[in-house]
Amino acid sequence: MTARISLISLGCPKNTVDSELALGRLRASGCEITSDQDTADVLIVNTCGFKADAIEESVDTLLEAVRWKNRRSGRRVVAIGCLAQRHGAELAARIPELDAVLGIGAWTDLPEGVEHWLKDPGETLVRIGQPQPMAGGNGPRLLTTAPWTAYLRISDGCDYACAFCTIPSIRGPYVSRPTEDIVREAEVLAAQGVRELALIAQDTTRYGWDLYGELRLPVLLKALARVDGIRWVRVMYAHPSTVNDALIDVFAEEQKILPYLDIPLQHSDREVLRAMNRPGDGARYLDLIRRLRAARTDFCVRSTFIVGHPGERPAAFAALKAFLNEADLDRVGVFAYSAEEGTPSAERLDRPAPRIAEKRREDLMRFQAAVSRRRNESLVDRVLDVLVEGRDGPVTGIGRSYRDAPDIDGIVSFHGAGEFQPGDIVPVRVTSATTHDLCGEVVTRQTPD
Repeated sequence: MTARISLISLGCPKNTVDSELALGRLRASGCEITSDQDTADVLIVNTCGFKADAIEESVDTLLEAVRWKNRRSGRRVVAIGCLAQRHGAELAARIPELDAVLGIGAWTDLPEGVEHWLKDPGETLVRIGQPQPMAGGNGPRLLTTAPWTAYLRISDGCDYACAFCTIPSIRGPYVSRPTEDIVREAEVLAAQGVRELALIAQDTTRYGWDLYGELRLPVLLKALARVDGIRWVRVMYAHPSTVNDALIDVFAEEQKILPYLDIPLQHSDREVLRAMNRPGDGARYLDLIRRLRAARTDFCVRSTFIVGHPGERPAAFAALKAFLNEADLDRVGVFAYSAEEGTPSAERLDRPAPRIAEKRREDLMRFQAAVSRRRNESLVDRVLDVLVEGRDGPVTGIGRSYRDAPDIDGIVSFHGAGEFQPGDIVPVRVTSATTHDLCGEVVTRQTPD
C-alpha cells in the first residue's frame, strides 16, 4: 500500500524548509503527498518551540491531530521539529497517542519509519539526540510556497547566546552550507520557475564564518545574482553586528539583490541590550541604517523589538521610542517579552509586569503605524516592480513589491492586471497608500521617478 502523507508546518520559514525537505524525501521514497487530511494515512506536524504561545499552538495542533487519528483506524500521527527537540520526552508522555516524536534532523528517518508505523506502531518512538543542522542537505525538496517564491536556507543553528532566546539549545551551533551547494540549489529552483529567493538562517550575515573564516554573504549574493531566471534575492534575519561595508556595497552594486533588509535589533537602549547579551546600541544602529540608505535611497529596513525585557525601566522604553522616531523604519514588529524556560533572562526578577509590557507593545505599534504610513505615502507617484501573486477580479491584481517579504509585510493591489499572470513582475505606479499596503495601476513601461 502506498502511504498517503499530509503535513502541517508551524513556525518560521526555517521550519518551512525542513518541511519541504521532509516531504521531498517522503515523495522520493514512494509516498503520496496530499493536502487533503481526510484521505491521509499519516499526519506529520512540524512543531515550533520558540516561545510560549508557539508551544501552545503546537500542542493544540497535535491534540487536534490525535482527534483526526481517532476518527479512522490505522491512522498515524508524528511530531517533528523544534518542540519535539526541546521537550520530546514530555511531549510523548503528555500525548501518548503520538506514534513518533522526532527532533531536529531526525525526520530523515521518516520514509523508513512510515512503513513500520503503519504495519506495527508499537510504543511511541522518541528520537531526539543532538540536533542535526540542515539535515537533508541538497536532497529532494517539495515546495509549499507559491511556485515563483522559495526560501533558500544558507545556514542553520546559532552561536550567539542572547539571554532571552532558546534557539541555540534547540537548533545547535551555527553551521554554514558550502557556497557551491547553495548556488546549485538556487539553479534548481530557478529551473522550476522560482523568481524570488528569500535567504534565511538564524543569522544570514554570519554566513561563512565557520567554513571560510570570514563573512561570506557578500560573495554568496554576487554568485546568486548571476543565476539565470532569478530576478529578486531578499535577505532576511540579519544580525546588526555582522552587516559590514562589503555587504552594503553589494546592495548598492547588484540590482537583483533587493534593497531590503530584515534586521532584528530587539532594542536600542544600551543597558537593556547588555541584559539581553547583545552588542550594539541605538547610536550604532542609527549609523547602520543611515549607511544602508546612503547605498540605496529606496532601501527598506524592517526590524523587530522586544519590550518588557528584564531591566527595561521607563527611561529605557522612552529611549526606544525616541530611537524609532529617529530611525524612521519602514516595517516594525514589536513583541512583549516572554520568559522562556532555561534562559538567563527568565531567572531575573526585575521584569516589568506583563500588563506593562503589553501596554508598551501597543504604544510602540501605534507610534510605528504612523511612521510606516508616512513611509508608504512617500511612494505615491513612484513606479515599483510588483511580483504578481493573484487576482481580485478580472482586472485587479494582488502582488508584492521589493518592500514586502512573503507572509510578513504588506501587499500591492493594482488595476490593469488583465494580461498578467501570477509570477510575472510588472511596473506599477503607486496611487495611494495605507499603513501596510499600497494601491496602484500598471504602466506600460518603467518611467523615471
